[in-house]
Amino acid sequence: MKAILGKKLGMTRIFNEAGKVIPVTLIWAEPNVATQIKNSDQDGYIAAQIALPENKKVKKPQAGHLAKTEIKTRFLREFAIDGLKIGDKLDVSQFVKGQIVTVCGLSKGKGFAGTVKRHNFATGPKTHGSNNYRQPGSIGPTYPQRVIKGRHMAGHMGYDRTTVKNLTIADVDLEKNILFIRGAVPGPSKGNVMVWSENE
Repeated sequence: MKAILGKKLGMTRIFNEAGKVIPVTLIWAEPNVATQIKNSDQDGYIAAQIALPENKKVKKPQAGHLAKTEIKTRFLREFAIDGLKIGDKLDVSQFVKGQIVTVCGLSKGKGFAGTVKRHNFATGPKTHGSNNYRQPGSIGPTYPQRVIKGRHMAGHMGYDRTTVKNLTIADVDLEKNILFIRGAVPGPSKGNVMVWSENE
């Protein structure tokens, strides 16, 4: 497995050899640092925890966890990577143009939303004095005298962990540590994202 943590810079477009426009998302990935190694003897599985150096203030337990690498970050994730040691670095050079990757991030938060926007409910009639234009309507029968779990209702929308599979790397900038990924990637600009590929 090949994996890296980065930040979404935004979207732009590039042109291929035929002059065709390709929409891409730019992901800036400063070299990641391995902060913890899991092995089959102690932990029962093989994995490595990697971190994106952010130079942010961290709490004492996390500072102690990161003491060996001397970095400060809050963005840590674990991947099934073998052969690393604490302090080893991972950069964008492990990815190549045309490689298929999976990208995961937090979708844009949209605050409190009603049922029409959140769940695509149909609206009521606009005319003849209707007062039921964007209201949810009935939420259940008299029995069991409570709202059934999972009922589609108004509430917090967005800011969910979202994964997009089968995205293609359009280009790799080794000097600036930037991945050009074809298509859209979840999350706002400057949002943290994970990029990984199962294929070696």
